[in-house]
Formats: sequence, C-alpha cells, structure tokens
Amino acid sequence: MSTEPEPAGDAEETESGTPDTTDATDAVAEAGSPAAGEGAKQLTEAEAELAAQRIERERIEKRKAEKKAAVAAGAKLSGKAADLLAAVRAVESGEKPAAAVFREPEPPRRPAPEPVRQPQPVSAPAEAVGVTAAAAPETVEAVRRVLAEGGAPESLAAQAVTTLGEGAEEQLRADPWQLLRIGGVRPEQADGFARALLGAECGPEDERRGRALIVWLLEQAAVAGHTALEMSTLTAALTRQSVPDPDAAVQDALAEGEALVFQDALDEPGVPVREPSQDEDDEAERPVRVLVGLERYALAEESLADGLARLINSVPKEDGSAAQWEEAAASAPGSAAELIRAVAGQGLVLHTGGEASLTEPAALLRAARDLGLRAWAATHSPIGRARFTTLTGGSAGADDVPAGPEEAGVTTVAGLLAGAEGPGRDAEGAFALDLLVVLDAPALDVETAALLVESLPDGARLVLAGDPAVLWSAGPGRVFADLLAARICPQVASRRPDPGPLGELVSGIGIGELNQVEAPGKEVVIVPVRDAGEAVHRTVQLVADSVPRALGVPAEETQVITPGHGGAAGTRVLNAALKERLNPGPGRFGGFDPGDRVAYSSAPGRTVPGRVVGADADGLHLSCADEAVVVPKERVEQSVRHGWALTAHQAVGGRWPAVVAVLPGDAAQALSRPWVYTAFGRADRHLSVVHGVEQALPRAVAEIAAKPRTTRLPVLLAPQVPTAD
Repeated sequence: MSTEPEPAGDAEETESGTPDTTDATDAVAEAGSPAAGEGAKQLTEAEAELAAQRIERERIEKRKAEKKAAVAAGAKLSGKAADLLAAVRAVESGEKPAAAVFREPEPPRRPAPEPVRQPQPVSAPAEAVGVTAAAAPETVEAVRRVLAEGGAPESLAAQAVTTLGEGAEEQLRADPWQLLRIGGVRPEQADGFARALLGAECGPEDERRGRALIVWLLEQAAVAGHTALEMSTLTAALTRQSVPDPDAAVQDALAEGEALVFQDALDEPGVPVREPSQDEDDEAERPVRVLVGLERYALAEESLADGLARLINSVPKEDGSAAQWEEAAASAPGSAAELIRAVAGQGLVLHTGGEASLTEPAALLRAARDLGLRAWAATHSPIGRARFTTLTGGSAGADDVPAGPEEAGVTTVAGLLAGAEGPGRDAEGAFALDLLVVLDAPALDVETAALLVESLPDGARLVLAGDPAVLWSAGPGRVFADLLAARICPQVASRRPDPGPLGELVSGIGIGELNQVEAPGKEVVIVPVRDAGEAVHRTVQLVADSVPRALGVPAEETQVITPGHGGAAGTRVLNAALKERLNPGPGRFGGFDPGDRVAYSSAPGRTVPGRVVGADADGLHLSCADEAVVVPKERVEQSVRHGWALTAHQAVGGRWPAVVAVLPGDAAQALSRPWVYTAFGRADRHLSVVHGVEQALPRAVAEIAAKPRTTRLPVLLAPQVPTAD
C-alpha cells in the first residue's frame, strides 16, 4: 500500500502498517525521524515520562562510560574502539579475513553489578524532558534567515532550534547537512540546502555529507526495527545515496564518534560452539559479522542484557514459603499453576498465549498479592489496562465495588516509567515492587525494555507475557522474540485457546492457515469490493449502519483497521469519510471538532484512542481512557489524528467489540501474517473484512512471516547467562 512520510512524533505512523515490512536499506527512503516537542508551562504525563527516561539514560550512559574510555568527537579512538576500527579497515582492505582479524572472542562478562540509581521525580523541568522553553525570538529569526538563504522552508526554524540547540544557525552554516537531523527532511532536500549555502564547495564527496547520511540511515533503520546495520548493508545504502567512497565515509563517521562498530560471532546452525585450539589456523575460527549502530541503541541493548542477566543470576526475594507458593499453584487452573511455580523460584519468566491466556497472569497477580508481594502488572495501552483490571476480579471495598487499576495493581508501561501510575520508586530510584508482570511484551522496544529492567530492584521478579504472533514493536528491537529464541529462562506456554469462531480464525492465521469458519452469529463477515472507492463506501456503511443494526454494536465501539495512512483507502481517506458521516463539522480546532474520535501519540510508537472534548487557548482538550489530556496547539498537528481508522500498529494492545479490517487492492504488498493476525485479533465479538486483495490475503498468511530485524541482544546475552534446558 502506498504511504506518505508522516509528521514527526509518531514513529509507527511512518510505516504502511508495520515497520518490519521494509528492509533496512529501503526504510531509509520511507520515513522521517521523530522530532522533539515544543515547550509548555506545565508538564504533561508524556513529558514526565520522557524526563524519567532521560534521567535513566544518563545514569546508564554513566555506567557504560566507567567500563570503557570515552570517544570524543573529532578525537582519535583508543582502546577497544580503536582496535575494532583497525580491524574493520583490515577486513575491508583485504589484508586479513574477518575471522582472522577478530580471532579472540570477547571474554564472558560477569553479571551486572548493582546499578547506582538516583531518585527519579514524577515531574521535572521542561528542559529535562526534551521540551525546550520558548526559544529566544532572535535565535529563531536567525535560523529562519539561514533556512531562507538555503531555500529550506522557514517553518522549520523552531524545530531546528529545538533539535540543534541555541547554536543552530552556526551549525547549519558550518555543516548544512545537519538539516537531516530535523524530522521529515530527506537527503535530496539537505543536498539542495547545502548547494545553496556552499556553492562550488558542495559535492557528494564531502565528509560532512557522508557523516550526516550515515546517522540518517541508521535512524531510518531504527524506524524499521533494526538496532544496527551490517556493514555491507550500510555501505550499499550509501552507494545509492551517491557517496563516492562509502567505506571511507563509514570510517570517518566511526572516527568522529557519530556511530559505533561491533563484531559478532556467527554460529552455524546445528554445529556446537567451540573455541579453536592453538594448533588450528585462524581461518578455522567462527565467522563474524561487522555491525554499525548508533550509541543510544547500543547502550540500551547492553543495559538490557546486563539487567536481564542480573535478574536471571540473582536469587528472588523470599516472599512466602515454598509451601505457600505451591498451595497457590495447586489452586490455580491449567497453565496458571505452571506459571506460578515458575515465578516462585525464578527472577525472569516468559509467558506466551493469546487473548484468553490473560487469565493466567491475572491469577499470578492475585496469588502474589495474597502472599504479601508488592505485585504489579503493566499493559501497553489504557484499553489493555482496563481489560486486565477486569480479569483480576478484585474489589475496592466492602460494598464490592469493582477495583480500579490502582487498587488491582494494574498500570500502563508509560505511566509506570513516568511515575504517574503504579507503585512509584524507592529512595534509590528503583520501582517499589517485588513482582512486575509486563503484558503485551512484543510491543516493547529495546529502549523501553532497558528502562524497565534497569528500574527493577534486586530480588524482584519479572514476567514478560504476550502473544508472539502479533506485530513486533513500533520502535527498534525485537526484545520478546529474541528472549524466546535465546531460551535463557523458563517459558510457560498457555494451553488456553481463544474461544468461538474468531478464536478459531485467528489461531489458524497464527500457524499460517486462513480457514473458513462457521459463524452462525455473524462473528466473521467477508465483504468483497472491486476497488478502493468501493472499499471506503462499504466501510462507512458497515460502521454507521450495518454493524449497529445487525449486532447492536454502536459506531463508537467499532474500530476500523487498515494497513497504512496513505493510499486511496488509508487512514486519512477513511477518517475523512467517517467524520463526514458520523461527526460532520468545519474542523475549527486545527481540523478537529468536539466529538471527533482521535488517536493521540504522546510519544513515538505509543498511540492512545480518545475523543475531542473542546479547545481553548491552552490547546486541544481530549478524553483518553477517561483521563483528561490537553495537547498544546503547536503540537496538535504532529501528535493528534482522527481515530475512526487506525493502522494495526496503532491498534496493538487494544480490543474492540467490533472491528472492520479494510484490505483495498493497493494494500497487497503491505500484508504479512503478523499484520493479519494482529488486525483480525483486535475483534472481540465481530470482524468484518472489506476484502479487495483477492489471493494476496491467503498468500500473506501462508508465506509472509515477520521481516527479520538486525539486533545484538542475543549475542550480548549469550556469554552472560546459561542456556535454559
């Protein structure tokens, strides 16, 4: 399905439904980088979360800096970094094969020591969350002048100051390709800007251009889910960008500290890992792959690996006797008993299953709380939080009023990290809990996962639970899939199938089969269409008339899901048609009217459905999961969309009484088994499939699995923890 670049601030929306449908070298031409938001007098929940994340990252970076010498920009490398750079050059020059250059494997690292944590406040100054105070008018005006001089849109001035800082004008004049750091700017636009400023001095061989392109390519690869790129992939992408000497450009970027280089040993499938003897030639060593990545993702993966090793190698806190844990397990049904027994003696446990399997983590949460543990569960979205709270079955008091999320011990990942929800943090900055159950674990990107794991106190237990068949995270990494493949901790697979015709349909898709199911209650309806125009017409008809009349599901409880934002039946077109039918209005508040359904992206990769309440001088007022949200007017365009229609990635973690999945003809290339599984699996009672892709749908289910992602987490975990049986 054709897509268009999206506004900064919602990384998931740059894809045609899923980042893993685009390989690393193509991704660099498809999406823009997220940009920092503007200032606000009062911090929102999202800003508080970003503050907590930034403080945590600073602490992680400090820890990493203690392990190895820092590389200053423009300085010569030293230590391991210098050795790696020399090794890469030796491989590229043909002096030595890769196996010979990297013949000494890195010694196994010891489990991570106790991290030094600092207290993390719920709120922080705006500067700490990446939201600058209003830039000085003269600074913005100076940047506006240099942008106009180079032929770039003057509207980028405020964003340039936010991204590049107070010295933005000087940076752009000294290195015009720094324009690529601004979200949405593409290489050809930066090249035109550089030609206008530099004149005859501008050329494709300019080292500044090569460095900027490398950073841009790695950022676009991250949008596609990769935490690093293979050296050959990166140099090939540079060649397509007309860089005359890609190898020299990479080496220059490494020397300047713009990127980092890694070497990972490759184990052949089915061959036991062994070290070569002293009598063997270096050529007999295991092959390696050379990767290049950005420091932020390298730090996140290393921090995550250290934190997971700490959990696995430490003894869980003794809360409840073995007999009490066994008694709790004996009273739990099915796989829930197995899950409770695994958690009793392990610091890290993985749990897999579909929607029906959520009753098992709920049983674990109740049992742990009955044993006196400070147990909490965290979901990906507020919709998931509400559903899981219901499954816990607790009550708030003697009047048997159903418990709210706080009373039931349920929060969202974002709220937990921000300190806006959940148990808060202790004096050392760790979460004040003994057990954390993270639901929707496949949605965890590597940075979020690292922040969660680093925030767990010693002796705490972590359970990652989710459905491995759904789409991977919108951000870089494939944390849950990597951990499942690594087999470094107990894994409990639920044996509880999703019920009914919808459960049968989705279960078949999960194993690559698109089956016809009996649906006597109209649980599944196929609506064939000939073209995109008919797809839009039938979708509006289903949401506004057919589903409410036949099933009693109102339009506000029906969610439309389509593969992408662009195209003749993407979210833009569908939302415009649905608004005209369901809530017509002039869109006087930045294109929105009271009553509009919206999708609010508080941070890249995180979308919350909501509804417009109104607008005033403070901004656009929304109601998201029964919580009031005010979006400053300068951030509305980049963080709020109409939400009658969503992409599958935006819908992850949610579930609706009725879902209309729209598959127009131009969506065929965007379909994959994880996309179909995720989209169809969001339906609770009814699924309508507006079908215009003919045989592309069964072919996608049967043949097109998740697109591979390049990550380093399995390699980082291997020397730290023993392989589980």
